[in-house]
Amino acid sequence: MRRLGVLIFTSALLVTAVWSQTPDKNASASAAKTAEPATTPSVDADYKIGPQDVVRIDVWKEPDISRTIPVRPDGKISVPLLNDVQASGLTAMQLGASLREGLSKYLNNPQVTVTVTEINSRRVYLTGEVNRPGALPLLPNMTVLQALSSAGGFTQFAKLKSIYIMRSENGKQVKHPFNYKEVVKGNLSEQNILLQPVDVIVIP
Repeated sequence: MRRLGVLIFTSALLVTAVWSQTPDKNASASAAKTAEPATTPSVDADYKIGPQDVVRIDVWKEPDISRTIPVRPDGKISVPLLNDVQASGLTAMQLGASLREGLSKYLNNPQVTVTVTEINSRRVYLTGEVNRPGALPLLPNMTVLQALSSAGGFTQFAKLKSIYIMRSENGKQVKHPFNYKEVVKGNLSEQNILLQPVDVIVIP
């Protein structure tokens, strides 16, 4: 009897141990669901759409019109029934209102939602004697010095006193000088300007 009691007690312990180690499928699924990263980018409501950005247009109960579409270099998008529509320079809400107004001629009270899914227009460009030339995402309040710090350093031929920024102002190309050696010393701070979309930093 004593041996039988020991066996029953041991079996009970084993069952308890196995049960405690069995994963709770519901809890695991809930945790996995909570851990899922958000895939939709956060875009400021005041952000103005630019060329090469990608927008998602959703028209309620109109799947043939709803679509994800890039903004062309001329700032326009092509939408069924409306053909070319100006998108560049507008916020997502303003573009939605424009589409709603245009579609009202063909649809009864269209419900339109516009979402910016990719921001590709806010870039600056580095060219010349740097180790990593090319496009660079324009971060808020980015200065020339900050952009250059992302270029991987200068080549041995770089003329650091003769760097300049090419910018389009009122339809004309304007050159803004930047003396790297003086700026890093704390001098000529006025040359370390805030960058704007499509600025080109030239390192001769």
